[in-house]
Amino acid sequence: MPTLTGKTALVTGSTSGIGLAMAVALARQGANIMMNGFGEKDVAIASVKACGVDVDYHGADMSKPAEIEAMIAATERRFGAIDILINNAGIQYVANVEDFPEDRWDAVIAINLSSAFHTTRFALPGMKQRNWGRIINIASVHGLVASMQKAAYVAAKHGIIGLTKVVALETARTGVTCNAICPGWVLTPLVQKQVDARAEREGISNDAAKLALVSEKQPSGEFVSPEQLAALAVFLCGNDASEVRGAAWNMDGGWTAQ
Repeated sequence: MPTLTGKTALVTGSTSGIGLAMAVALARQGANIMMNGFGEKDVAIASVKACGVDVDYHGADMSKPAEIEAMIAATERRFGAIDILINNAGIQYVANVEDFPEDRWDAVIAINLSSAFHTTRFALPGMKQRNWGRIINIASVHGLVASMQKAAYVAAKHGIIGLTKVVALETARTGVTCNAICPGWVLTPLVQKQVDARAEREGISNDAAKLALVSEKQPSGEFVSPEQLAALAVFLCGNDASEVRGAAWNMDGGWTAQ
């Protein structure tokens, strides 16, 4: 039986990849969904609606606090409450520190870190009032370890884990929990482009390029799937996870075990 019937989830960056998988998984558990993102929204919305729940979309730019506030208000008007908040929106930029453009740094920090602060501060009062809520921040193994040329991303993801812990402590005596999920390599469309480029550059098959890419970091040699991450999110939303608070839960094929 669905475990989240009557709940509403706001999932940022949910028109593709991990965010879409999260939206679909929560919808299958009966949660109504407010979607957000710049991907193919019509296709994404249809896939969530197919789960038989109410779905809406808000196109807030996650780098703009005023638009985030408007999205929170719109979700509460449409569904009556926000019970589950999945902070998934994110971007990436790669360069050495001395070459990192200032505007790219600001954009990565704004979307990958500050947006989660703003969504949380706007959604939390209602969760506290109802004494139930689930906040799940999609961090990364890069919230736990670093890689070269990813200064802004690593800084933002470390910050997300810090924010997660603070919110967890501030809500520890309530029915609201806050946790972070830290994926390793996930075969999203963005990563598939890296695989395709490597296959062409090195003159190898796509499967060989996948294995070469993932094995550089993940001892399992396997990608994490969006659906696996979504299943973890569903667990964290359930009653069995009510005392999981402030966790940075890695799903990374052994990356951070090294």
